[in-house]
Amino acid sequence: MAHISVTIITYNEEKRIASCLESVKEIADEIIVVDSLSTDRTAEICRDFGCKVTQRRFSGFGAQRQFATSLTTHSYVLTIDADEVLSPALIASLKKLKADGFKHRVYSMSRLNFYCGQPVKHCGWYPDIQIRLFDKRYANWNLHGLKERVIFPATLHPEPIDGDILHYRCSTPQEYRTVQRRHAALASRDITSSRESVRFYTPLIKGAEAFLDMYLLNGAILDGREGRAISREQFRSAYIAYNMARRSRRKKSTNSDNNPRT
Repeated sequence: MAHISVTIITYNEEKRIASCLESVKEIADEIIVVDSLSTDRTAEICRDFGCKVTQRRFSGFGAQRQFATSLTTHSYVLTIDADEVLSPALIASLKKLKADGFKHRVYSMSRLNFYCGQPVKHCGWYPDIQIRLFDKRYANWNLHGLKERVIFPATLHPEPIDGDILHYRCSTPQEYRTVQRRHAALASRDITSSRESVRFYTPLIKGAEAFLDMYLLNGAILDGREGRAISREQFRSAYIAYNMARRSRRKKSTNSDNNPRT
């Protein structure tokens, strides 16, 4: 029987974490939780469930996930978020993998995203293929603050697994907006440190591109009210990210002008 270490990063997820933990209990040989100093009962709930909990200040999604991976005992690691659960079909697939033994180093699975309780089949949100199960001796997380992903040698090819990760992104539009604002702040840091040109009109252009990409190219128009709401938030998030980056660069430039080198 093969073994799986499950990793979860958390922050104030007391309302969702129990469902997440229940969904992985049948396939997890250990559950590693890295909590970003939650102020609610998240860490307590995880400890009561038998998880190994470490508290660490949030340093970006990629770095936080890789830190969690470094704490695992077993070679194969399954990463899941606190607002996600494994579908029954995916649980069955993972049980069979454990029983038969792993024949691949990296595995992929689809993710079905929910907006305010409604499954979203377009918007680029499904099948939303994720690399979440991997052999840590051959793969790891990059250290990007927001657009983190599992990286591995080009000679490896992810093996698909039947079943979905069910991702409950939000309960209300305001909750989704709040999360998108946090993501925009993280994205702005990457933009600020990049060589990308950001002019006074860039936030508006990037916002419009994000809206059109979501609404037309990714088919949000087919998701009705939910698709329109998600597309609007894509506009706002991109606009805010580039506007924050522009302001940050202007501030650094002003400070540099006021403190010339001698």
